[in-house]
Amino acid sequence: MDVDTLLSAAKGAMSSIQQLPTSGIVVLCVPGYMVLVSLLRYRRRDQIQAEFNYPDRESYARMTDDDAFKIIKKISQFEFPFTYLKALQFALFRTYGIPTISSLLVKTAQFSTRENSMKRYADTGVLIAEFVGNPPSSARTHEAIARMNYLHNGYRMSGKILDDDMLYTLSLFAVEPVRWTKEYEWREFTDMEKCALGTFWKSIGDAMEISYEKLPSGKKGFKDGLQWLEEITEWSLAYETKAMVPDITNKETADQTVRVLLWDIPRLMRPLARNMVLFAMDERLRTAMMYPAVGKIYSFIFSSIFSIRKFLLRHFFLPRPFFMPYSRIDKEPSAEARHFISVWEGAPFYVKPTFLRRWGPGAWITWILGNPLPGDEGDAFYPQGYRIGDVGPKKFEGKGQEQVRLARERFEKERKGGCPFAVLN
Repeated sequence: MDVDTLLSAAKGAMSSIQQLPTSGIVVLCVPGYMVLVSLLRYRRRDQIQAEFNYPDRESYARMTDDDAFKIIKKISQFEFPFTYLKALQFALFRTYGIPTISSLLVKTAQFSTRENSMKRYADTGVLIAEFVGNPPSSARTHEAIARMNYLHNGYRMSGKILDDDMLYTLSLFAVEPVRWTKEYEWREFTDMEKCALGTFWKSIGDAMEISYEKLPSGKKGFKDGLQWLEEITEWSLAYETKAMVPDITNKETADQTVRVLLWDIPRLMRPLARNMVLFAMDERLRTAMMYPAVGKIYSFIFSSIFSIRKFLLRHFFLPRPFFMPYSRIDKEPSAEARHFISVWEGAPFYVKPTFLRRWGPGAWITWILGNPLPGDEGDAFYPQGYRIGDVGPKKFEGKGQEQVRLARERFEKERKGGCPFAVLN
């Protein structure tokens, strides 16, 4: 065999060898990448566990409100930002399945028009975002809780808001994130994270003067946040069994809220989106709101979508980087300044009309759908932002300042981020 033949054969062999590793690398890279993503995701979970010194159940009794807030902040901003937000929104929506709650909203005309329902939705979201997004001892948190207490106080004193309904509403903000994460996310809450939820929301309930006497340990005291969460979860389910019943006012408030949720959905896609909302409801809630069950085809489609999402998150999407926290509100520390929402649903209440929000790609989509942009319609959507002490129905704007000030001063003394179970332990 001459040299030219050898060279030709060598080139052919090299070409074949070069092709083999390419396909082999592809075969190896895909599962390798999946393993890497999974490792990084669970490493993030383990880092959260290691960052806070709560290694076992005994240590949960000393968990502080500040640490609980920081743990939840990691959950809501990095681990499950989409699902955590939707769980809180659905927690509010779920309360409308209780006739004593929905009937009061109808009587107070909070859902009499689309504009009223959107304003109430925005106001409630703002106040919750303030004390979920700011440290427990911050001025903004104190102001937000004080304002919420003022808005509820008259109705509570007159007996129009029942103590059980207050406890039930509070329970959902702690219970729904656990349920939604278990159902739709790539992993469940750890026990430490559940304890953080219990610690944080129990402290909020304390500030709102909600009684826990209906819970088994309500009179003698709770050992830790996890015990509080377990007991309020059981009580909440029992309360739903007797109180969540069909009523026309449930449907009226639900219909208006669904319109808010579908605000940015193109008209042709709204039937599909509406069925997705119905899919997220369990049978008891659908029955109470007088909605039909979702068809089997829709159930299959939505179940498949969420199952695929779980798989992709766990194996193909890297953890959210720390320089990209998800947040709905600005970071101005002052409680007296005007603040803005950066992520919103429905009409653009309290959204700063920046150039991008009025002329960017998202703005063009909003314009095509015929919906108002931030800054449209004069002051109708409060483009100048909000002062926490003014948030609420229009008839309450500028009112209650003295009550809010007194409550805020009390919180400055009482809510310092410590352990809400310290007295018992």
